[in-house]
Amino acid sequence: MPETLYIVLAVIVVLGVVIGLYAGSKKRKGDQYRLDETTTPVITDEEARADQAVAEPDVVSDEPVVEDAPVPTLETPESVPSRMQRLRARLARSGSMGKALLSILSRADLSEDDWDEIEETLLAADVGLEASDDLMEKLRTETKVRGTTDTSVVREILREQLLALVDPSLDRTLDTTPGVGDDGQHHPATVLVVGVNGTGKTTTIGKLSRVLVAEDKTVVLGAADTFRAAAAEQLATWGERVGVDVVRSDIEGADPASVAFEAVAEGRKQNADVVVVDTAGRLQNKAGLMDELGKIKRVMEKQAPVREVLLVIDATTGQNAMSQAKVFSEVVGITGIVLTKLDGTAKGGIVINVQRTLGVPVKFVGLGEGADDLAPFDPEGFVDALLN
Repeated sequence: MPETLYIVLAVIVVLGVVIGLYAGSKKRKGDQYRLDETTTPVITDEEARADQAVAEPDVVSDEPVVEDAPVPTLETPESVPSRMQRLRARLARSGSMGKALLSILSRADLSEDDWDEIEETLLAADVGLEASDDLMEKLRTETKVRGTTDTSVVREILREQLLALVDPSLDRTLDTTPGVGDDGQHHPATVLVVGVNGTGKTTTIGKLSRVLVAEDKTVVLGAADTFRAAAAEQLATWGERVGVDVVRSDIEGADPASVAFEAVAEGRKQNADVVVVDTAGRLQNKAGLMDELGKIKRVMEKQAPVREVLLVIDATTGQNAMSQAKVFSEVVGITGIVLTKLDGTAKGGIVINVQRTLGVPVKFVGLGEGADDLAPFDPEGFVDALLN
């Protein structure tokens, strides 16, 4: 009997152990399932070793890691029609010369004092003595013939006479059409830009490049102003903004003619449409510097004909600009004028004066400091803005 009891007790103990082991196994499996449901991965030792092998490869390259340079975001210049409309509006808001003339001409029975006031207004606007006399004579004749002081009629008379002086018949287009030389090779249209210190010449070239890019022209700039340390950097910054290459020398005081030559050569190499070359600002009474300017032009022409020579004039300098223009014209043959700082039309008469003096058209005007504040000169728009 006791032996039977011992056997039963042993069986019970064994069964208890077996049941306990089975319950523990189920609990562990349930825990693993819950971890799986929470998307926490169960990583084995073998998987961990494989991941480490991928993260830390056996072969380590001695080559430096070269990251791609960030690509600069190019600016999109304003379209030419848009900027012309905007600049005309700005010009019209400050049409002091036209307003003063209309005010005087609208008076009944103009006296000699009134005509003297008209002359003073024209001279103050830098129209020039000869052009002022011509305009006054025609105004006197027309107002007497029509026998009216009606503002609208007087305005029309003044518009006709001012427009005749500005001369819309002059060719104001910029020759930017590339050609083929006698050697049968591509020749870009080359533009030489000259002017005295302080007229905003380098800035004007940067703005001009934006005008050309807006017209879908490919452009190369030449930084031949090697005497002003910041000139090349300034031009390079303008070029980078619209994706235009700039040829420059890293040597301060380098031969400017050499830089100009290389710029045209690069333009030929790239099949560019236009090459625009900057030059050092120089005073018209510095004979040596003026001779150098002639040399730059001759050297450029060994690569391609110089199609345009633009003289940049500060519109606020008045009569002093006339003597500058004459000397530059004699040395390099000016083909067009760029008037900067024409943001106050009290000096707008310089357009008439410079064209009358040189027989050369104003081709571009600048009316502000913005990157796109340069536009082709529109005679009718200019006169209408004066009289608005």
